[in-house]
Amino acid sequence: MKKMSKFLAIVLCLALALTMVACGGSGDGEKTETTNLTFGTGGETGTYYAFGGDIAQYVSSNTNLSVTAVTSGGSQANIEDIAGGNVQLGFVQSDVMSYAYSGTNLFEEPIQDFSVVSAMYMEQVQIVTLDPTIESVADLAGKTVSIGAAGSGVYFNALDVLGAYGLTESDINPVYQSFGDSVESLQDGKIDAAFIVAGAPTNAVTSLAATNDVYLVGLDSEHVADLIEMSPYYSESVISADTYGTPTDVTTVAIAAVIIVDNDISEDAVYDFVSTIFENLGSLTHAKAGECSVEFAASITDVPYHAGAAKYFAEKGFEVPTA
Repeated sequence: MKKMSKFLAIVLCLALALTMVACGGSGDGEKTETTNLTFGTGGETGTYYAFGGDIAQYVSSNTNLSVTAVTSGGSQANIEDIAGGNVQLGFVQSDVMSYAYSGTNLFEEPIQDFSVVSAMYMEQVQIVTLDPTIESVADLAGKTVSIGAAGSGVYFNALDVLGAYGLTESDINPVYQSFGDSVESLQDGKIDAAFIVAGAPTNAVTSLAATNDVYLVGLDSEHVADLIEMSPYYSESVISADTYGTPTDVTTVAIAAVIIVDNDISEDAVYDFVSTIFENLGSLTHAKAGECSVEFAASITDVPYHAGAAKYFAEKGFEVPTA
């Protein structure tokens, strides 16, 4: 009888231990439940996927959150996947995020199932050419220009920049291509220039510059100001000459790469996610982590932040808009 009691005691202890593990039990006896989050990023060769994977791995290893980074179709797909309940986190361009929230351009009606976690880094509008005679956006008139996939975020960025110079889609010979296809077409002489919107340096452009003299078409200060007034999600940005070996630094505009989250995710989970990132930027391995700052993270104004993110930024002295 005593042996049986001892056996039952052992079984009960094991069951308790397994329960603690399943609940994410901590060393001080506190039971904390693991929250599983799927993070929509972008294509396998893009910055969103690489940086998103780095973030997911670090957060998963250092919190009770289990974050899985997955490939996706990018900004629009991530917003739609959050709305559909397929993912809980996503990387997006700030302009595409604004389109979704207001129901314009890429979106027939508003999608507001998400809120901002953090702005992360800038994505420059890069107008790439191998022709040194194309020195201004105005010089693109009559040229064959890749303006991104039809209906993509890049497409609307291109129309915005062309519009600031009084040009429309009909004033160029438009080609609708991805980054990779655009670079290939430049290499083969099939197009004169290409709009590429991504954080510089961008792998596709770096590869092109390895075997060619690459030039970036800059924007003058007057047109930058007009563009920002028309579309406040843009900001001025300078791509230094050593980025691709261009003759000079080039001024352009940029939009922010932003992480968004499903509104239904708890305040505690989002607070843990964002605080873990920004309290440990030096521990992240991706180069883009070096461009992140709490001040920039709290800079979005046209879409509300999640309450968990707002709590963290308030602790750092930054008030952000909330729903």
